[in-house]
Amino acid sequence: MKKTKWIIGALVALAVIFLSFVAPYFFVGAPTEGIVKVRKGSTINMIGDSVQAHVDKTFGRRVITMMNLMGAKVENREGAFRITPGMSAFTAARRIKNGVQDGIRFTFNNVRTLDEWTERWGQTFMAGPDEMRKALNDSALCAKYNKTPETMACLLMPDTYEFYWTVTPEKMLDRMYDYYNDFWTNERKAKAEKLGLTPDQVATVASIVEEETSKADERGKVARLYLNRYQQGMPLQADPTVKFAIGDFSIKRITIPMTQVNSPYNTYRVNGLPPGPIRLPEKSTIDAVLNAPQHDYLYMCARADFSGYHDFSRDYATHLDNAHRYQAALNSRGIK
Repeated sequence: MKKTKWIIGALVALAVIFLSFVAPYFFVGAPTEGIVKVRKGSTINMIGDSVQAHVDKTFGRRVITMMNLMGAKVENREGAFRITPGMSAFTAARRIKNGVQDGIRFTFNNVRTLDEWTERWGQTFMAGPDEMRKALNDSALCAKYNKTPETMACLLMPDTYEFYWTVTPEKMLDRMYDYYNDFWTNERKAKAEKLGLTPDQVATVASIVEEETSKADERGKVARLYLNRYQQGMPLQADPTVKFAIGDFSIKRITIPMTQVNSPYNTYRVNGLPPGPIRLPEKSTIDAVLNAPQHDYLYMCARADFSGYHDFSRDYATHLDNAHRYQAALNSRGIK
């Protein structure tokens, strides 16, 4: 009987030890989610500190213990590792030890300039903005994608993508080129050719259209107006290209002196299309250009009701009437 009690007592003691010291490492999961980013040269303690900062202090200490018990060699380890709620310290330590990276979701839309996009990219991935900026301006690398530094924006089609945190700028651009080619199907290319444009020129028109109107149901109509002007050899005279040339999209009112700025992007001074997009156009806007409904309008002016829509006209006299109404509305609101 005494022996039986002793055995039971020993088992209970072992169970207590297991539950207190062993189970947390194998069965008690992380309380929150976090991404731990590891650079080459990091130590186990540095990784544990990152886990503590981005997940939980107690969980971070458990990860350190498990990695030490595993004899993990992490000096050359790098990557981003996602710890999910419920993941055990053992599993987290093993994934980091074995270099099992997780992808980073990268969503971008409503981006105007390459500089703005580059900064977003640099805040998300290990390489940083300077390396990406250098890649985007490398003429030899641009040629690999049949682009120039001015048309690299065409490659960066707004959407949600997934890359490893350690992705290099060139590897990332390689993938974006694959997505670009997937989008530009033979059907879309044929539509562009029918318009007398290359795919990148279509993207350039789309970028102007997006800056002209925030109304998705009006974009096809605006696109056709610019196509009409382009095909007739008329200057596009698109106000957004002036803002881009000046470098200030906050301008509310384009003045005559502004239209004289010397820039290849200023379509008041330069005939034809700008050398590249003035923003990163959405895929839906590119399709709006490719499928623009037929009409013979050549002029447009923002409506005086500030609805965001435009008044369209075929002749300049009607356009002037529309413009005068809009200018009067601006004056009444004190918009300079």
